[in-house]
Amino acid sequence: MSAGTGDGVTLGDVEASNSAVWENAPFAMAERRSAPMKYSLDDIRTFLAVVESGSISGAALRLELTKSVVSQRVTHLEAALGVELLHRSSRGVTPTDRGRLFHEQACDAIAQLEQAAEAVAEDETALGGLLRISAPMTFGTRYLGPMLFAFMQAHPRLELALDLTDRLVDVAAEGYDLAIRITQMPDDALLVATKLADSRRVVCCSPDYARHHGVPQTLDEIPAHAGIGYALKTATQLWRFPPARHGEPARTVTPRQRILTNNGEAMRDAAVAGLGLVMLPLFIVADDLRAGRLVQVLANERPEPDTIYAVYPQRRHRLRRLSALVAHLRAGLAGVAPWENDCPIR
Repeated sequence: MSAGTGDGVTLGDVEASNSAVWENAPFAMAERRSAPMKYSLDDIRTFLAVVESGSISGAALRLELTKSVVSQRVTHLEAALGVELLHRSSRGVTPTDRGRLFHEQACDAIAQLEQAAEAVAEDETALGGLLRISAPMTFGTRYLGPMLFAFMQAHPRLELALDLTDRLVDVAAEGYDLAIRITQMPDDALLVATKLADSRRVVCCSPDYARHHGVPQTLDEIPAHAGIGYALKTATQLWRFPPARHGEPARTVTPRQRILTNNGEAMRDAAVAGLGLVMLPLFIVADDLRAGRLVQVLANERPEPDTIYAVYPQRRHRLRRLSALVAHLRAGLAGVAPWENDCPIR
């Protein structure tokens, strides 16, 4: 049943254009303050999911509950605490100042509870619980997935929620335990970053494109060629190369973008089809370089490399299941990365 006010008004779905009903929640909360109420851990977890998802429906999907149950739990928690935790409107929900404070401290408390549960588990060697992980699409399917599934096979009590997306997720706010970032330097001081591997980038094109259009011999010639670019909102269209001399800034080139797409594999396929030059991580194009479907361009000019990191919120770094996973990933990518083997590039 949906949650209700003292007048019997349904509060069920904040996203069903019912903001007037949701605005009655504080009055219902005030009516209940006279009688002490108890909140549950489920109420708190549900509130955290609403804040991290940004909506009642998002939290319901994440928790596999109905929207009415989610809203009922949040309303019950507010009544028990005697404070309004969420601003409600037809556009969604946002935390109040007290709601943000409660979210921050409750996240820390939940992490400590999970650590305590791990510490007193009957089998101290067994790992259990849920791991929520985000990773880029291609790296996730080609390399991360097999390592994760081997880890899951070794720890039967673990559960996994794997989200493969090229979107830059907000790890803490969206409730992830860990995310894979492929970048030059993580830019979030609130996250712990552990290096997993180096990730070289390479400029390449198809043999057919090279025959018909030639290839650039210097960086200055790149803008004259058709380019295949990355269209993700957070991406830059600049191709970066190391400085020509020590102490100088990195050199940048902006190709003439004929094609833009938000997926690395689609960029690779466009290059294989002969549609232009592309700069991509080696782990995406290594097989095509080995097979001759792509050839390296400007072999003497290596793009600035990236680093593959595992990043996770500071409050979760003591969880045994998380630290064990990070160690497993580091071991799986130690030494020569699998995409580097027998790859015909300099």
